[in-house]
Amino acid sequence: MLNKINQFLQRMMPILTPASLVIGVFLEDLGGQLLFLVPWLFAFMTFAGSLSMNFQGLRSFTKYPWVILITIAFLHIVMPVWAYFVSTVLFHDHLLTIGFVLSVAVPTGVTSFIWVSICKGHLPLCLSIILIDTMLSPIVIPLLSKVVVGKTIEIDTMSIMLDLLWMIVLPSFAAVILNEWTKGNINQTIGKPLAPFQKLSLFLIVMINSSAIAPFLKNITWDIAWIIMVVLILAASGYAMCFVIGHYLFKDPSIVTTIVFTGGMRNIAVGVVIASTYFPAKVVMPVVFGMLFQQILASQFGRLIEKYKMRVSPIND
Repeated sequence: MLNKINQFLQRMMPILTPASLVIGVFLEDLGGQLLFLVPWLFAFMTFAGSLSMNFQGLRSFTKYPWVILITIAFLHIVMPVWAYFVSTVLFHDHLLTIGFVLSVAVPTGVTSFIWVSICKGHLPLCLSIILIDTMLSPIVIPLLSKVVVGKTIEIDTMSIMLDLLWMIVLPSFAAVILNEWTKGNINQTIGKPLAPFQKLSLFLIVMINSSAIAPFLKNITWDIAWIIMVVLILAASGYAMCFVIGHYLFKDPSIVTTIVFTGGMRNIAVGVVIASTYFPAKVVMPVVFGMLFQQILASQFGRLIEKYKMRVSPIND
């Protein structure tokens, strides 16, 4: 029963994620009252999503160091610089610039593992990138935030680091330890039954945090529509650049697949938590709007990768 519910939620993610955002906007008062639940929901979601990971994935670093380093550099150098350039050229609002940079500076999404698995990418390499990038997040996000924010807004860097440790690093580490200790059995006994609740937690996080941008969405303007369009452009360009980088640098279709999804997807929910906790509401807009497109873009690039594999490896299945 739970497996069927999980499959249904998985298929409906491109619809249910934006629907959660809309519900949160209309239930603005309720969302504000439930904000205290977000860190707990996120810690649970990270824990449940990490139960399939193990330390064996880290061994990929010795075999594919350049793939991992280039992917992480893309995530936390190339995309933040690209987002900063685009947002400063198209907008004259420092708060929006912070939001756009934060939306791409967060660690790669744990759900990228699902898409890499579906599209037959390199799973150990994917796990390695997710684990390493997650462990780096308490350092990378506060550092980038500090650089972009400058002197306009005072932020508590140490609090951000502690929140990231609590919401991402500790739950991930605990899940990996349990997976190693049980020799992978915990993913079957607990991980899979928790999968639908993990997705429901994501929908709740989106709904609760979208209350922060309700005042903007209740009065849609051309400016907000333009922000949404730029978010889409940045997200799509991230996937596209990863595809080009993977093809020209590494050729191997399984590695290309892994780079596309780990470099294109983001743990947007943590970005929403950080933005809504430490910044004005306007900063949250570019971050939250990224949830509208992530799964849709992943499915479209999944189709592109399938065609790419048929072209470069017509003999393979």
